Amino acid sequence: MASRNITVSESSRPVLPRHAKLRFDETRQRWVILAPERVLAPDDIAVEILQLCDGARDVAAIIDVLAAKYTADRAEIGTDVLSMLQDLADKGFLTEAREKTP
Repeated sequence: MASRNITVSESSRPVLPRHAKLRFDETRQRWVILAPERVLAPDDIAVEILQLCDGARDVAAIIDVLAAKYTADRAEIGTDVLSMLQDLADKGFLTEAREKTP
């Protein structure tokens, strides 16, 4: 299976690919990303970011939401968010939302 690697930027609209699901695992009592034959247990901050990756919002909007919520420096948050999202994209847990056809 060929992976569709993306380069994450502030204009990207990230979303989990169809084969991956973000779910709360009752047994582990934590959020996990489930994919065929793989499970990833992101930390609490990563879960918060992933919940904002709905394919409609671009990364810039996600950064803005987090910077406002935590009253933090946008540039610092932006660097961390872009790095985390790129890491997930490189591992196949994130892709670019496609435009819906009318």
